[in-house]
Amino acid sequence: MSYYKVLGLQKEPFSTSPDPAFFFESIEHKTALTNILIEIRLKRGLSVILGDVGTGKTTLSRKLFQMLENRENIDFFMILDPTYETEFLFLMSLVKTFGLELNVKDPTILDLREEIKSFLFQKGFNEKRTVVLLIDEVQKLNSMSLEVLRILLNYETNEFKLLQLVLLGQMEFLPQLIETKNLVDRVSLKYTLGPLNEEETRQMIEFRIARAGYQSGEKLFSDKSFREIHKYTKGYPRRISMLCHKALKKIVMENNLFVDEKTIQNIINSEVKLGWQKEDQLLKNNY
Repeated sequence: MSYYKVLGLQKEPFSTSPDPAFFFESIEHKTALTNILIEIRLKRGLSVILGDVGTGKTTLSRKLFQMLENRENIDFFMILDPTYETEFLFLMSLVKTFGLELNVKDPTILDLREEIKSFLFQKGFNEKRTVVLLIDEVQKLNSMSLEVLRILLNYETNEFKLLQLVLLGQMEFLPQLIETKNLVDRVSLKYTLGPLNEEETRQMIEFRIARAGYQSGEKLFSDKSFREIHKYTKGYPRRISMLCHKALKKIVMENNLFVDEKTIQNIINSEVKLGWQKEDQLLKNNY
């Protein structure tokens, strides 16, 4: 039996996988989502969402996909690892992402550009649909790839952009964006996600427990434990999830009924505090 079932939970509440069902809408996340949806509805073109590692950018992208995938007039596409050495490879990736079939046996860069351009005009102008392309981990994009995106944003009617581009990435992307003058001028929305405050940390933990099916009237976390969790995670959602996961496993192994302040302090002293720097580096490498 899984540890979470022992506690009366139906699912694992603190997985670090980007499950939109467990997406906690803090004020900042809700603001980011609302603004992205407005930009897409108005067809303004380019939205950029930045944040440090573990602030919930990838989960936000999955939530946005969940909200838009079933809308009749929207075609939503995602690229999760935008690492391309050449313009040709990036354009070929876009062709595959959009599901296009090439009629040319050995296409050139010009052929690929024209195919994508025709697709966007067919969808956006002739069919009156909104094409949304979300790219995660945009700090991996090189200057060549950014130039490709700039060209795509040039495809427009007199009233709107034919491609709605949503870029999500770490803060290190900001200097690169600023240096790309012809692209930064096209940014319609730039929003930076920050960590949760102490109250939002408590709300996130309680939200995820409820989402996991917990129905008991007894609390799994004490009020003081929330304070300790926020103190040591600095309010970063992924860190919160990892620490809470360890805390629930610990109380199951020790046959305790709930997570208190001492539980969190013991974990911090034995695991988190000593290995935090290595854990941060591991997160950067894996996410």
